Amino acid sequence: MTQENTVLNANPIVTFLQKPAASFTKADIINYIVSNEIRMVNFMYPGGDGKLKTLNFVINDFDYLDTILTCGERVDGSSLFSFIQAGSSDLYVLPRFRTAFVDPFAEIPTITMLCSYFDKDGHPLESSPEHTLHKAAVAFTEVTGMEFQAMGELEYYVISDDEENFPAQDQRGYHESAPYAKANEFRTRCMQYIAQAGGKIKYGHSEVGNFSLNGKNYEQNEIEFLPVPVEQAADQLMLAKWIIRNLGYQQGYNITFAPKITTGKAGSGLHIHMRILKDGKNQMLSNGVLSEAARKMIAGMMDLAPAITAFGNKNPTSYFRLVPHQEAPTNVCWGDRNRSVLVRVPLGWAADVDMCRAANPLEPQTNYDTSIKQTVEMRSPDGSADLYQLLAGLCVACRHGFEMEDALEVAEKTYVNVNIHAAENADRLATLAQLPDSCVASAECLNRQRQVFEEHGVFSPAMIDGIIAQLQDFDDKTLRKNIENYPEEIQKLVNQYFHCG
Repeated sequence: MTQENTVLNANPIVTFLQKPAASFTKADIINYIVSNEIRMVNFMYPGGDGKLKTLNFVINDFDYLDTILTCGERVDGSSLFSFIQAGSSDLYVLPRFRTAFVDPFAEIPTITMLCSYFDKDGHPLESSPEHTLHKAAVAFTEVTGMEFQAMGELEYYVISDDEENFPAQDQRGYHESAPYAKANEFRTRCMQYIAQAGGKIKYGHSEVGNFSLNGKNYEQNEIEFLPVPVEQAADQLMLAKWIIRNLGYQQGYNITFAPKITTGKAGSGLHIHMRILKDGKNQMLSNGVLSEAARKMIAGMMDLAPAITAFGNKNPTSYFRLVPHQEAPTNVCWGDRNRSVLVRVPLGWAADVDMCRAANPLEPQTNYDTSIKQTVEMRSPDGSADLYQLLAGLCVACRHGFEMEDALEVAEKTYVNVNIHAAENADRLATLAQLPDSCVASAECLNRQRQVFEEHGVFSPAMIDGIIAQLQDFDDKTLRKNIENYPEEIQKLVNQYFHCG
């Protein structure tokens, strides 16, 4: 890491050690703890509900610190995951040193690290969330020779006491500035803490959703990340949700990532952008247009889209968001700059124009390589997603595209360049597959397509069985149809799953 990058890095451990987090060793962690009078260590790891769990350690002496960093600790797997039986439930959690950060909420100086699960034989737990994603990333590289990178758009609502001063227009909060947007300062503090924990943030802004209900102000926000290796992307999103919730609790706000808040108002998605790199160069474009490799990725997602909802849309309220005319997808298709499709190809700076110089005439001509910015965006997932399962599933789908003999044909057949829900496009709409409309339907889709996810040993059969059982337990096959015209019933459902994911 260059001196310039070290100076600008927000993680205090990086700046102290003068090395990137990916290079952290046990000796580095101990050095930082001793030199900065850290008194506690926290281990954090994802549970079966998609939330981070925490184990606290008081540092008694050097030997004990060395022991926990080297050996980790035991946890009860049956209390964390439904697929683990109580009779053989002991698991190990081992810290990943590259994830270390200073806990911004702890009164006692504390270092926190994310952990990996290991089984009784000391092997990575096959069904653990983070190891499943690791296997997916390895398989993608083995098949394609490329690195899979991802980033998330994390949408959420900040809920506070209603204010009469400077009211925002209902459902018109997109990129609004203060004082009409009330949660901007809260969002920027969240961004600061996420960056200190190692998150690579692209930007933050207020989102379209805002409204008042029962004396409370609901304001939608978004924090978007930069593309990083897919395993790092999942870690960053997990920590970001934990930080946003904790800071909200600290400042007296309620926070929700729920896909649906109330009828007639914008729900919160979790759009995932992806790109593929080879030798550090983005492979998404070729001569200024979407490359063959990118179209194969998209074809894989088109083929497996119905099953991907099993990872990215985890409770019944998810399927009240996936309805027409809500900027949320319902059909399996893709297109350029089109927000009615499942996979969108956003603007990618492909035009050969120096816009910086056009806006700033005093700047010299540059030849900046803007192709690195091109991604494709999956728009069906929401805040109920299990982040590791979701990113592993997308990684599998994109790899699958390279293994499909008819990938380019599938990409061509599913491409649309119109508003697919407009009346004049009804015939085209009828040719497209639809996304599942319930958790039960998603489980059925995953069961039909499970073989692809289990190939290369990525998703264990036990994990797939557990996901299917979890979704079937909602018993919501006809729920959306039954209550879609009953706002009070929908609100009860929203309240039940308000703190999902």
